[in-house]
Amino acid sequence: MTDSRASALAILRTLVGRDDAAFHEGQFEAIETLVDHRRRALVVQRTGWGKSAVYFVATLLLRQRGAGPTILVSPLLALMRDQVAAAARAGVRAVAINSANAHEWAEVLAGLRSDEVDVLLVSPERLNNPSFRDEQLPTLIARAGLLVVDEAHCISDWGHDFRPDYRRLRELIAQLPAGIPVLATTATANSRVVADVAEQLGGTDGPGGSEVFTIRGPLARASLRLGVLRLPDSKARLAWVLSHLSQLPGSGIIYALTVSAAEDTAHLLREAGHEVHAYTGRTDTAEREQLEQRLKSNEVKALVATSALGMGFDKPDLGFVLHLGAPSSPVAYYQQVGRAGRATENADVLLLPGTEDEAIWNYFATSSMPVEPKALAVIDALGSTPLSTAAIEARVDLRRTPLELLLKVLDVDGAVRRVSGGWVATGDQWTYDSERYERISAARAAEQQSMLDYETTSGCRMEFLQRALDDDTAVRCGRCDRCAGVWYPTGIESDAVAAASAALDRVGVALEPRAQWPGGMDRLGITVRGNIAVSERIEQGRALARLTDLGWGGVLREVFAPATPDARASPALVAACVRVLADWGWQERPVAVVSIPSRERPLLIASVAEALAAAGKLPYLGALELIGGGPSGGAGGNSAYRLAGVWERFSPAGLDLPSGPVLLVDDLADSRWTVTVAGRELRRAGATAVLPFVLALRG
Repeated sequence: MTDSRASALAILRTLVGRDDAAFHEGQFEAIETLVDHRRRALVVQRTGWGKSAVYFVATLLLRQRGAGPTILVSPLLALMRDQVAAAARAGVRAVAINSANAHEWAEVLAGLRSDEVDVLLVSPERLNNPSFRDEQLPTLIARAGLLVVDEAHCISDWGHDFRPDYRRLRELIAQLPAGIPVLATTATANSRVVADVAEQLGGTDGPGGSEVFTIRGPLARASLRLGVLRLPDSKARLAWVLSHLSQLPGSGIIYALTVSAAEDTAHLLREAGHEVHAYTGRTDTAEREQLEQRLKSNEVKALVATSALGMGFDKPDLGFVLHLGAPSSPVAYYQQVGRAGRATENADVLLLPGTEDEAIWNYFATSSMPVEPKALAVIDALGSTPLSTAAIEARVDLRRTPLELLLKVLDVDGAVRRVSGGWVATGDQWTYDSERYERISAARAAEQQSMLDYETTSGCRMEFLQRALDDDTAVRCGRCDRCAGVWYPTGIESDAVAAASAALDRVGVALEPRAQWPGGMDRLGITVRGNIAVSERIEQGRALARLTDLGWGGVLREVFAPATPDARASPALVAACVRVLADWGWQERPVAVVSIPSRERPLLIASVAEALAAAGKLPYLGALELIGGGPSGGAGGNSAYRLAGVWERFSPAGLDLPSGPVLLVDDLADSRWTVTVAGRELRRAGATAVLPFVLALRG
């Protein structure tokens, strides 16, 4: 045994707490590549194989030889927390700098200066924070002993979870002093992603003495028992979970495709007596940390999660993973089911696909790609004087989240740069790479079809997933529902059907009133700022449902689909709206009904307004008058532009408003500026209060 191997083995045994621990095939080879040969390595191995052991062991060996700290780029806070805890067990002094621990940054930086830190975990977003990038990062790069890129498929356009910030790592790697090893790790990369990541690391993946040493292992997960159960609708899927959740082994994760689906499902299961909670992008950091710990300690049966709970979450004995709706690719699916059965002989994995899956995939598939006119507008809006994101919003009609994503893409492309105080243009020529985005779009469409093929395959499901990741060791697993027959129950209890039906038939979502005008409105010719005057505000309103809801959301998605012709509301839809009003609990009953004129669905809105007026025995006064052709712009813009598009476009002239509150009816609320401005006009015309009611909330 070489000195390096003996030292590495001793560290490994401390890490796992077992005197008989041995390296898995490929682990020491990766460590040796980094420590003895100071090369760049890419490790593609299944979840649970021990990729973190490679970089922790390599870190301590390098530190013993006088190297500086390891920089570990990690994409998720949950993953960072697990990595810090795992490092501590191995005697590795690991600290993190991220958005959740700003109060600890001074202490972390002091530890780095005094060489008391072995591993610094940072998010890819932190690498472009101006003060960190310009003040701390150069010193860290100069002192670094090892750079680790975890979940490295995020680097690649072709990875299932591509993130623009990860593309900056190529620049970071180029700045490393000669001889500093680099390790990239992932469990979910097909051959195209492997080649792309290898190129980002500064080399090529292929024969002939490639600079990047690549280790790829078999991706089969012998502990997982895979299955697919097709049910007719969301009611049946929820009823199945209600019927059988208690029978599933241990504790687990139930994945949903949208935040509202996760929250609705968790609420239903809790009502039925199951200890479950929602875990989504809307869950605050402290609660996420608490929920992760409760799942690890088996205090909950399940977390109902979006993809926010995914990469790197480590509960070795996780007993099951359910999917209510399918992810958009087999690669993404493999990544999520890989949370289960990492240190157990058996874990159950069941997919319950939904009819709405493809519509949700298509939305997310396009949201991360820049649109050329918007990109050029952002570049044109910037100069040498820094502009904040809020200031850019007043110049370019983009909402905050897509604007921030676009700025990251343009930053990585070199067209803009984040500096103290905001964003500036670099002056470098930027050309929209239409060919690249067309290729990405085509690849994602192919991945979606592959996921549909997985659902219907007659062959082994694990073998299918392995081949989707270009694993040429794939063979039949002998355990899935195609190899061994259906292993999951298919019956649904009648009580569960009734409970699911009742849950999906719930109506009523709060519509919160706007209280402040957007900043920068003077640039758009509108002289409002600060708080909206209380005397001109609308009250808290109601919507029948969100478009993303499991129950009435599905009905409303069909109503608002582009191909659906305008028509009067169905009796069932009207009855549901009446139920919302019956449960409203307003302080003062409305005295009249007014509608917002719709150019796309006049029959729908008029019929709902008339029906609500008749049900409440109230006068329907008609629709507000459109001024100057009515609202301009469309859905998806930011607050400033959406407000500008509806400003002074409605008039209550001609409506005989009685004294008292008015019920204001509209079809769809997105930014809420339409009902805010229309309600303001009614208040200025004498309405003592405006109670907005819309059929649907977007998102």
